[in-house]
Amino acid sequence: MDKEEKAFYEKLEAKGVSRRDFMKFCTFLTATMGLSSSFIPKVAEVFAAPAQRPPVIWLHFAECTGCTEAATRSMYPWIDQLVLEVLDVAYHETIMAAAGHQAEEVLQNTVAKHKGKFLCVVEGAIATKFNGGYGKVGGRTFLQSAKEVCSQAAGVICIGSCSAYGNIQAAKPNPGGYKGVGEALGIKTVNIAGCPPNPINFVGTIVNYLLLGKLPALDDIGRPLFAYGQTIHDNCPRRGHFESGEFVTEFGSKEAAEGYCLYKVGCRGPETYNNCSIVKFNAGTSWPVQAGHPCIGCSQPDFWDKFTPFYQEL
Repeated sequence: MDKEEKAFYEKLEAKGVSRRDFMKFCTFLTATMGLSSSFIPKVAEVFAAPAQRPPVIWLHFAECTGCTEAATRSMYPWIDQLVLEVLDVAYHETIMAAAGHQAEEVLQNTVAKHKGKFLCVVEGAIATKFNGGYGKVGGRTFLQSAKEVCSQAAGVICIGSCSAYGNIQAAKPNPGGYKGVGEALGIKTVNIAGCPPNPINFVGTIVNYLLLGKLPALDDIGRPLFAYGQTIHDNCPRRGHFESGEFVTEFGSKEAAEGYCLYKVGCRGPETYNNCSIVKFNAGTSWPVQAGHPCIGCSQPDFWDKFTPFYQEL
């Protein structure tokens, strides 16, 4: 073990995390990414002794910052480690110290210095009507900023359904003409869909890039197959009740208390591609269906228009 790795594990110990716990996380992440167990040591190395730290520009457009909130509350890796040691996050309006003209200078300098080599992470939808006038940062519209920055990135990762597909901002009647980044700019993007997405799917995408030198395989709407290759229904622990015709028809009922299927109270699991039931949220403790709430299909395009009203069977 070299000095860098030793220092890394000492930091983990200081945070109350043993090397064994860290390797368990790496095993979990490797499995989530669909890689064989032989990659576990290499995944660990990405965190313990990263060979490269790609510059990252993280843009915020029309959104609630919930995706950043989810990422900053991820248990593994800690956000300070991800930002300061695994990645080189040069621009992120929520967590950076700079503001105003100084922040804009950082953005422009990073794009110029690392043209074609940085990753651009986008959070939020882009207004396209009225020349993008429904949203501005630093005197430029979201549309202008996206065109300037995304066109010079090595890859564009959309975190959350807003930047991926427009999400709630794009719901009817959509007066601002909000769209996902890929549609607004006519480019290919990696879409980490969800409202918010599970941080593990973002981390897995980054690790795939650092480990294999490329972004992961995608489905036909830009989502990583390792996370969005199956429906919620495919891996739902309540599927047995669905097959047996045992459904919840009213919240607070005996059937709800016994964990019956939530399809008749609006669960969109059969139509929704995501891995929520496998990776879960809140450090792997729970997810909506486990807590008794139906899936609303938040990782699907136009879910707000297609799946509402949420508590009725489709």
